[in-house]
Amino acid sequence: MSRKPELRGRAARLARLLPVGAGQAARTPFVLLVVLLLGGGLIGLLVLNSALSEGAFRLDDLQKDTKSLTDEEQALQRDVDAYSAPDALQRRARELGMVPGGDPAFLNPDGTVKGVPGPAQQSSASIPMVLAPEALTPAPYPTPSPAPTPATQPSAAAPSIQAPAPSAQPSTIPGR
Repeated sequence: MSRKPELRGRAARLARLLPVGAGQAARTPFVLLVVLLLGGGLIGLLVLNSALSEGAFRLDDLQKDTKSLTDEEQALQRDVDAYSAPDALQRRARELGMVPGGDPAFLNPDGTVKGVPGPAQQSSASIPMVLAPEALTPAPYPTPSPAPTPATQPSAAAPSIQAPAPSAQPSTIPGR
């Protein structure tokens, strides 16, 4: 026999405030709350997994793009290296009709000439076999005059430098 003890005084008054069937709480709201939390968690995991998969595919695409761009950069660098090699530059200069220069002369700060300037070496090929696109366009500056004759060429023992003709406009270089 399970008999509830009788309550007296203050405990009896408080017991009257509580409903009689308080031992049996409604299970439906609790079950619904648990089902909603589990369902929401599963949907959240599904969305998170989808986002991670999409990020992985994007990362894979970007890595492929990076690899192809790196390969292209290396191919272009090989081309630049091949075009800037001394042999390639010499061949290109010959195709453009350029000849090796002679001995250089240098100007000292006081205006004297150091060294003896020499004429450029003449090449055996007078007309280039292949013309570059740059060679087909007219030059923006006047063509050089023909080589000086021995009568007008200054002597090698005493090179002289001619000053430019004075211009009517003042010089824009500071100090002059």
